[in-house]
Amino acid sequence: MSIYRNAVWFVKGLQEYTKSGYEAAAKHFAPADLDVNLSGRSFMITGCNSGIGKATAQEIANRGGTIHMVCRNKGRAEAAKDEIVERSNNQNVHVHIVDMSSARQVWEFAQNFLQSNAVHVLINNAGCMVNQRELTEEGLEKNFATNTLGTYILTTALIPALKKVEDPRVVTVSSGGMLTQKLNVDDLQFEKGTFDGTMAYAQNKRQQVILTDRWASQHKEIHFSSMHPGWADTPAVQTSMPSFHAKMQSKLRTEAMGADTSVWLAVSAAAAKQPSGLFFQDRKAVATHLPLASTRSTPQEEEKLLAALEEFALKFKPQ
Repeated sequence: MSIYRNAVWFVKGLQEYTKSGYEAAAKHFAPADLDVNLSGRSFMITGCNSGIGKATAQEIANRGGTIHMVCRNKGRAEAAKDEIVERSNNQNVHVHIVDMSSARQVWEFAQNFLQSNAVHVLINNAGCMVNQRELTEEGLEKNFATNTLGTYILTTALIPALKKVEDPRVVTVSSGGMLTQKLNVDDLQFEKGTFDGTMAYAQNKRQQVILTDRWASQHKEIHFSSMHPGWADTPAVQTSMPSFHAKMQSKLRTEAMGADTSVWLAVSAAAAKQPSGLFFQDRKAVATHLPLASTRSTPQEEEKLLAALEEFALKFKPQ
């Protein structure tokens, strides 16, 4: 079945996830959707010192939004901030140094941030694809710790504050690669069998889509969405998937193309009118499963995921 899934997904990707796929979809975009003044709105964006995250921050800063950049590397984050400020002439860009793979750091950051800041929109953009199984200092597999648990803790910590502001939103940058994966709650740390970083990443991205759907049903006051940016030419793709990048480079989207739907979901009135909890690609809600791919999980499996994440989150929450 995985061979079938991967084949169907790759053919779909060649048609839809490439630069030409974006250009075809963009013919139907409403340009006025992004004609907004974001002054007075606060946006937290994780993993935004390069790639799609940086492009997202730039587009929002260009429209007057206050940006809180949550990044791991101080030097690269400060350099990205300077570039965003120079291009946008928007001084309201702030850097916060946080390792999203450290559950304790994420908790501490969120608690400290909320003492003196409001947030209207959270964009969960940070992600990693580690191709050798690696544990964090807290003993967690690194892809899971960053992509799933870090996202879960930050979102959970900010939900009470988001409920206090007007038009709150949470956008999670997932991946179409999740279409190849069925939720596996029995091996969240990828301890069984041969480790495959690409599979682990796709599994985490499936988890993010499930979380988005669950959060939407639990917290009606907030608009939740997840999205696929398409296949974009980013530093992360170059380093984590060098052979894919080498073969596909001429077909890959620009970083701005990859960021477009994330920006649209975060700022446009049109996006807020869409039902909460959906998965988007090129500004349209799309299916979260391939035909005949047997990737649907049961409510019990999803509950087990949520229970496991809550247990991990509480284990590392500062007292």
